[in-house]
Formats: sequence, C-alpha cells, structure tokens
Amino acid sequence: MTLQQLHEELQIPIGSMHRVLAALTEDRYVTRSPTNRRYFLGPAAAELAGISSAGRGTLVTPPEPLRKAARESGESVFLTEPIGLQMVCVALVEARHPLRLFVQVGHEMPLHAAASARSILAYLPPEVVDTIFRERDLTAFTAGTLRTLDQVKDHLAQVRAQGYDVCENELDENVWAVAAPVFSSTAQVVSSVTLAAAGNRMRDPIQRTRATEIVLRAARDLSGELGYTGGFTTPEPAGGLVDAPAGGADGTADGTAAGTPASREPGRT
Repeated sequence: MTLQQLHEELQIPIGSMHRVLAALTEDRYVTRSPTNRRYFLGPAAAELAGISSAGRGTLVTPPEPLRKAARESGESVFLTEPIGLQMVCVALVEARHPLRLFVQVGHEMPLHAAASARSILAYLPPEVVDTIFRERDLTAFTAGTLRTLDQVKDHLAQVRAQGYDVCENELDENVWAVAAPVFSSTAQVVSSVTLAAAGNRMRDPIQRTRATEIVLRAARDLSGELGYTGGFTTPEPAGGLVDAPAGGADGTADGTAAGTPASREPGRT
C-alpha cells in the first residue's frame, strides 16, 4: 500500500504515519519499494506471526496470481519466502485433484532438495548461501536428492542460467515441481512461486511446459506488483526450455553467474 492509502485506511495523520512506517522499516516489519514507493510486509512480520515454527495462520493471503495459477493448472501452487535462514511456505492454494501434497503454510522447505528454496537461493550472494548452509545436514530423502554442497552450488548455477528450477522425486517419489523466483523493484529475489503435482500427471513434455509457463507468468505478475521491470525465461512450445534473456530473470539479478541451462533435475517443492 502507499503512504496515502495507509493514512486513509487507518485515519492516522500522514506525518505520524510516516514516522511509524520509518520505525517499522528499520526493524524489518515492513519494506518499501524505491520504485513505486509502496510498503509491503517484511520478514520480521512473518517471524512475529510464528510462520517459521508454529505453522498456524499467516499474514499472507494467497495473491491473485497464485490463485490464477492454481485455477489454470488444477495443481497445488504455493509461495515461499526467506525468513531468517529458512525458506518457508507462506501461502498455498491446494490442488483440485484427490492427491494432495504434504506442503502446508508454515512448512520449512529443505534448502538442497526443494525447487521452491533453490529458486531463491540461486539469486543470493555466494557468501549468503555459504552462511545458510553452514552446519546443515543435507538429508537424502530419495535416491535423487542432492547430497553435497558442491552439487547444490552447481545446481544453483544452472537455476540462474535458465531462470527457474524443475525437480522430480527429490523429496518424495512420483512428485514433479517447477518453481520460479519473484523479484522486487531493485531486482532482489524476495520469494518464489512453485507448482507441484503427482509425477504421473506430468509425464507429457507439453504438460510440463504448460505448467512452467503458468509458474513463470505468476512470478512475473507478482514481480510486476513489486515494481520489477526485468525479463523472464520463456519455455519453448514443444516442451524444450530455453533462456530468454540469457543469465536468468533479467541478466543482472543473477549476479552474472556462469552455468549452462539445467537438465530437468528431479524434485518436488
């Protein structure tokens, strides 16, 4: 919301509202886009809500791009945000199909095995990634799970190169997922959008391409609401996936990391 909208909604004088927002921004309860000057909930607000541990309730109502992606695909679609050193599901629209996935609001996503987490980590500075993974065990959930930090870093470079992450069977057998990053007006990654489905529903390459298009569109729309004006990857109609533009979301937000487009790595969330 803008300062004017908050002033009108809360009936607080603009001068007082500005001082309150300055204090909330300093303590990370809200953030402000330097492009459109709108205020957004910050990471400390999510921590205050207990999302990262209790898993009860959320400050984030599923935004329309998330709901639209779920309607179009019929699959589970969720939003993941970094909270401290964790990647947490903060909003979820469940699939229409009888089979539901285990993901719930408040769940912490495994950093090395979840496309939702990796599509955020891929755009963070290397020293931040090292800090996040320090003293963490890379649990092998399935035979397809990445098991070493070097493997994870190589995979993150591939994610940056193609602009999204695709995974299959890394947390659970017979689960396929695609995730794309969401950027702020300053081209900083702030969250990710993930579509997850039973693998037997996603065997057709055309179906996978359609799911990827849906996720990328939702990520683009959410990024646009935050003032981001960069580009996004475009899947090929026949099921192959290409980079457009090369180097990730906008060619600069990825830190000009090297790496070839990833093969369709297994994984689920």
